[in-house]
Amino acid sequence: MQSLNPLEAAPRAMAQIQKGALLTVASGDARNVMTIGWATIGFCWRKPILMVAVRNSRHTFPLMESAADFSVSVPTGDLKEALAFCGTRSGRDVDKFQALGLKTRESRRVQSPVIDSPAIHFECRIVFKAPMDPRHLDDDLAGLYPAKDYHTLYFGEILACYES
Repeated sequence: MQSLNPLEAAPRAMAQIQKGALLTVASGDARNVMTIGWATIGFCWRKPILMVAVRNSRHTFPLMESAADFSVSVPTGDLKEALAFCGTRSGRDVDKFQALGLKTRESRRVQSPVIDSPAIHFECRIVFKAPMDPRHLDDDLAGLYPAKDYHTLYFGEILACYES
């Protein structure tokens, strides 16, 4: 495991996130994994931050609301099957970890595990969350929400970043 500066790893991570990454969250005994394709990495509040967007209609949403943290595993190896499965199946209906034989590894700094696969891993503590207010959404983006199922934005302080 090689530790990385998250801001230096950002360009490579963001190139892959556009193709898909795996967000994992645990709260109590519950956990879930979902594919994300929208995120951003930057510097805010004097901290390295990873922001993820989770639609309120997703099974992951209530877990994110009750969790203190999350992890994002950005594949550097072949996780196409897992990305496709986790992006089209709901944790309400199937245990994605079990269905895929997807293994996790204990995180270094947060409760939510990381995916045990070649990846750049970001471990994040939620420092701010905000539901989208559609009144402030640019009209050009409204078409992304035909069902009006808006996102909540979760800003996580990156506590650990490393590559496996």
